[in-house]
Amino acid sequence: MANPIIQAQEVNKEYGRGKKTVAALKDINLEIFPGEFVAVVGPSGCGKSTLLHVLSGLEAPTSGRVLIDGVDVTLISERDMPKVRAQKIGFVFQAFLLIEDLTAFENVEAVLWPSKEIPKEKQEAMALEVLRDVDMLERKDHFPRQMSGGEQQRVAIARALVNNPPILFCDEPTGNLDSKTGENILKIIARLNKERKMTVVLVTHNEDLVKYAKRVLRMKDGRIT
Repeated sequence: MANPIIQAQEVNKEYGRGKKTVAALKDINLEIFPGEFVAVVGPSGCGKSTLLHVLSGLEAPTSGRVLIDGVDVTLISERDMPKVRAQKIGFVFQAFLLIEDLTAFENVEAVLWPSKEIPKEKQEAMALEVLRDVDMLERKDHFPRQMSGGEQQRVAIARALVNNPPILFCDEPTGNLDSKTGENILKIIARLNKERKMTVVLVTHNEDLVKYAKRVLRMKDGRIT
């Protein structure tokens, strides 16, 4: 059996100090394997978004270890962590976070602009490929204000995939969308999980969407139940 691509070992996350300390995560032990589609569900405030942020290295745990592809990211400096995320991780959030003055194509390609190792022609080809994967190639020259919410989220997914990361973290990706559009977004994510054999970790409060996941983790009061 393959080694886990994501591991959490005795992970705790606290906010505040003293009597005002709030335990957001409590003794989390978790293994996620390459190619899995895992949904994390639970009521508001249960810790599911905090879990995603800690697993992805956006936040450090108060205690415990998080390993991504065998590397203990809790030992990596804040300065070096963006390099790890760029190589290993794609993010899709509830807010689309597109740059308003850039076209769909430019929003996706912008992820690759800092790279001196990838020629300009290759960057353009990579951006066009992922826009095709999310059925947005025909809208590549449109600005965010010219797109629907669902189209903007598809561009956000393309942006997350352009580096071909092995892991995709999705934090309430359908939260700003109507139910039909949200369902279509999940179908795209499920298809990409299957076609690219990409590991997907999805946080959602929408029980109707967990049917697309291969494994469902339920959280309550900071624990996986």
